[in-house]
Amino acid sequence: MPERRPFVRLPTDVYPVNYGLCLKPDLIDFTFEGKLEALVEVTQATNQIVMNCADIDIITASFVPQGGEEVGATGFNYQNEDEKVTLSFPSALQKGSGTLKIDFVGELNDKMKGFYRSKYTSPTGEIRYAAVTQFEATDARRAFPCWDEPAIKATFDITLIVPKDRVALSNMNVIDRKPHPDDENLVEVNFATTPIMSTYLVAFVIGEYDYVESQSSDGITVRVYTPVGKAEQGKFALEVATKTLPFYKDYFSVPYPLPKIDLIAIADFAAGAMENWGLVTYRETALLIDPKNSCSSSRQWVALVVGHELAHQWFGNLVTMEWWTHLWLNEGFASWIEYLCVDHCFPEYDIWTQFVSADYTRALDLDALDSSHPIEVNVGHPSEVDEIFDAISYSKGASVIRMLHNYIGDEDFRKGMNAYLLKFQHKNASTEDLWDCLEQASGKPIAAVMGSWTKQMGFPIIVVDQEQQGDDCILKISQKKFCASGPHNGESCPSWMVPISICTSEDPRCTKLKILLDRPETSVTLNGVGPDQWVKINPGTVGFYRIQYSSSMLESLLPGIRDLSLQPVDRLGLQNDLFSLSRAGMISTVEVLKLMEAFVNEPNYTVWSDLSCNLGVLSSLLSHTDFHEEIQEFIRDLFTPIGLKLGWDSKPGEGHLDALLRGLVLGKLGKAGHKPTLEEARRRFKDHVDGKQILPADLRSPVYLTVLKHGDSATLDTMLKLHKQADMQEEKNRIERVLGAISAPDLIQKVLNFALSEEVRPQDTVSVIGGVAGSSKQGRKAAWKFVKDNWEELYNRYQGGFLISRLIKLTVDGFAIDKMAAEVKSFFESHPAPAAERTVQQCCENILLNAAWLKRDADDIHQYLLQRKAPPV
Repeated sequence: MPERRPFVRLPTDVYPVNYGLCLKPDLIDFTFEGKLEALVEVTQATNQIVMNCADIDIITASFVPQGGEEVGATGFNYQNEDEKVTLSFPSALQKGSGTLKIDFVGELNDKMKGFYRSKYTSPTGEIRYAAVTQFEATDARRAFPCWDEPAIKATFDITLIVPKDRVALSNMNVIDRKPHPDDENLVEVNFATTPIMSTYLVAFVIGEYDYVESQSSDGITVRVYTPVGKAEQGKFALEVATKTLPFYKDYFSVPYPLPKIDLIAIADFAAGAMENWGLVTYRETALLIDPKNSCSSSRQWVALVVGHELAHQWFGNLVTMEWWTHLWLNEGFASWIEYLCVDHCFPEYDIWTQFVSADYTRALDLDALDSSHPIEVNVGHPSEVDEIFDAISYSKGASVIRMLHNYIGDEDFRKGMNAYLLKFQHKNASTEDLWDCLEQASGKPIAAVMGSWTKQMGFPIIVVDQEQQGDDCILKISQKKFCASGPHNGESCPSWMVPISICTSEDPRCTKLKILLDRPETSVTLNGVGPDQWVKINPGTVGFYRIQYSSSMLESLLPGIRDLSLQPVDRLGLQNDLFSLSRAGMISTVEVLKLMEAFVNEPNYTVWSDLSCNLGVLSSLLSHTDFHEEIQEFIRDLFTPIGLKLGWDSKPGEGHLDALLRGLVLGKLGKAGHKPTLEEARRRFKDHVDGKQILPADLRSPVYLTVLKHGDSATLDTMLKLHKQADMQEEKNRIERVLGAISAPDLIQKVLNFALSEEVRPQDTVSVIGGVAGSSKQGRKAAWKFVKDNWEELYNRYQGGFLISRLIKLTVDGFAIDKMAAEVKSFFESHPAPAAERTVQQCCENILLNAAWLKRDADDIHQYLLQRKAPPV
């Protein structure tokens, strides 16, 4: 790869105070015309103005000094590589205020970034386009020339000229809507002046939408905009948003600063959602809920995403990171507090246990790799920004904030947060600024502790041993870096400042002792803890580390899993730690299989979900052996008792988590070929297709998956027909995600071709290909070949954005032969994808780890699976 020129931020000799922006999109030719009149301040005399600009043609530009004569720019010099333009003037612009006027044109692109077009079907079945925006991180410059850096804040006065039958929205409320003087089919819509804000949070949408509206208890108008005819589907999100705004207002003790907030569903949308101030954009599946056709996990997903984006209205929008290096603070914080918010709105979701399975363990897995990165990454060039929208910024970020919140305590945490928001509102801040405020509020060494978690990559494994001295228990605790390839044996071993809590079987819910481990090892005395009690480190699974217990300590913890005296989150954590140690070669995988069998009485959805995930990893690994069927049998045996207990139909009094658990268990049994489950799934599928008995939404994924996994070309055709008929994006996505389960090679190919067809929205192609790769050994090979064969088209579609990274990860992460790592590496050397460079390294590392794991443990696993079935001698 050619080395990039060193990246330089924009010069500071001219900065904007207010952008007066008028845009006129053409929804037929996919172009737009723009007029910018920016009030600027010249801080030192200069004869040029440097701004960001990409894929925009400037027609004229001039400068009017306050009280002076208009001066035309004599040249526009575009630096395309740097996405900048330099406007040159015949003589120096003097210090003071002035107005910069620019007329320009641009294109409404189809790349889901900048000012772009989004395809939808009108209720009459006609194909139409909306004009929408996605500016984070660095794409406001594709809609208008601007100072596109988060710290260069200004106010915005936006005017949109649009067809009169279209809805036009922006960050602020409409203050005027009048017919366009030159064309009676157009209207001119003026929006109120925004607060001082960053360019990446500006937004506008022009299209056809219905909405539902409500007032929050603090007087904010909340609207949810939906596709025409689907206003009903906005009600759930409306309810969540209306509850959430006052919750955050109370939590931060700072009111929401705008008069309104709109949440809108966009058909073609790359991310899950985007927190534009006052106009939050979403994928349809992250916002729309149909009471009859949406499953429980979709509701939960919508609640979390709404909670996440609304948190940004304070944390990110009101106070913004100084530069992208501090992106993690924005995302990590919002990814943590979304759970706090959902827990407030829906206590029955047990959402904090789910956090551990969804975010915490995912971050630990990625962060154990040599190719991980610290939470804080120095970012220069804009193309490097996309790469850090990853599980480290979001999930590790959220996990260390959860650990910090636990270490400080809620009261001092809120006090510090409030001080931070008040001190920096309408300004920019860095990670250190937050630590200062929290340190002052709590009196604890926050900067020192947190620095060890954000500035170096990785995390420790805490090694614990105990011995009895009379009535007391002495714990020996030490730390070393945990690596996915085994214990770290380098010279300079990094260390962390680790908040450690300890509980015992006397009261598993209550912490007996807290220490801060700030050295390689220490000893701790637990008074009055006898040999009959177990000792557990990290109750609540809050500390961001893995634990290796001595075998006797582990032995005494296992009954706590069987009799459920350990908390669900700790049962989950124990199993996840051991699974991770087995992958790193520190214990045998057979030990984990034995532990898994202890979960046979487990009632908790999230514990099962994590177990199921790890068994999926194991099953995928063993698909490279000739005893794949034996692990399927193990899965069937483990899941059959809970499957029988739950049955197929929901019972009165059941809640959200029961519905999630039933779907999980039936899907697992069906995929593993459990005969009764397969037969029942086929019967119910037929009734569903014939319109005799429509499947409840929570059973659709497991049933679809089961019949496809064991289905033929007729099954696939039926699924594709259901896909075509589906009116809801959620149902289309549900089908897209399971299509890859089909087994026959020619049908696998058919599914892959379908992924790139017009039937699948561009942002969803990735999950179809990923579904094929994740389903079987044949699927994995076929998906990788398909990505290579169609690389030009795929790359062109997702270049830059994080979808390209996701595509690569889903396609190649499951290989387990050394030579595949070399093949992947060489493919991306000749087909570079700069935004996915790190993902490629991580995938290659994972392939080598899988191969080593298989070599090391395959025979032992095989033996164990055979002998557990052998009759006792």
